[in-house]
Amino acid sequence: MQAIVYRRYGSPDVLEPAQVDAPVVADDSVLVRIRAVGINPYDLHFLHGDPYLMRPMMGLGLLRPRSATILGSDVSGVVEAAGKDVTRFRAGDEVYATAGKGFAELVTVREKGLALKPANLTFEQAAAVPMAALTALQGLRDVAHLEPGQTVLINGASGGVGSFAVQIAKALGSGAVTGVCSSRNLDLVRSIGADDVVDYTTDDFTRGGRRHDLLVDTIGNRSVRDYCRAIAPSGTLLIVGGGGGRMIGPVGQIVRARLMSRFVGPKVMTMLAHTNGEDLDFLRGLIEAGKVKPVIDRTYPHGEAAEALRYLETRHARGKVVVTA
Repeated sequence: MQAIVYRRYGSPDVLEPAQVDAPVVADDSVLVRIRAVGINPYDLHFLHGDPYLMRPMMGLGLLRPRSATILGSDVSGVVEAAGKDVTRFRAGDEVYATAGKGFAELVTVREKGLALKPANLTFEQAAAVPMAALTALQGLRDVAHLEPGQTVLINGASGGVGSFAVQIAKALGSGAVTGVCSSRNLDLVRSIGADDVVDYTTDDFTRGGRRHDLLVDTIGNRSVRDYCRAIAPSGTLLIVGGGGGRMIGPVGQIVRARLMSRFVGPKVMTMLAHTNGEDLDFLRGLIEAGKVKPVIDRTYPHGEAAEALRYLETRHARGKVVVTA
């Protein structure tokens, strides 16, 4: 099958088209013909080979000589075949998942990580959902234990995770939600349900005197001590991404946050999202009920996957970037 691969770490320029073997369907897996791919900073980490701390897992130097790796973390498409132990899906079903290896014609996904595509979304819209929305949902619901009526501030509210966090917080019954973003994104963040917005280019949300029950940080551009000025003493700081350099990435921030949690009033929490079909089904319910919708900045054809990643590298994407098959 045709795919877009890379054989060494670098910029999107190292991507190249290639013919690769089609995936083999395991007994508990589903073969999906890909219709659209959502990309995430996760893909850039693997493309760049950073943080360097993770290279033993990714493959040193790059990978092994002449090996080929396929990016593309989120997919939507149509079931082509199912393993003999699969009971929930059959050929022709429209599905979505975080699967990896999306820059290809076909991908296999374990049944427990797959869900039916929301009926009211296109394949492009559905591919924008999984990783970012799962991060927002699991962070708010399972890690921070958001309670009805609690006030929430989201730093990076116009990004992939942030735009879902605004909407999911409201869907889970939060109180007022404040979004922090740049001037050009104020109207966007209001349009997806934020009760208030802060323009970080003109206002320092950590020094305004307002304190929130929960602060969700998706960027990592301020210190834990700064964030705590904007959190109620009994509140929570949830760090879900961003920050760090090329050597150790967000690991240093996570370690510092855990250490700081011993000395500051608010609880400091960190997380890594995990993919599962049950949560994708939960998100499908919110989406079909009109409570959550993906925000897509740009869509690129399959042959321009490198351009899509190059745009994502600018860190100025509003919502998600999607590549069509």
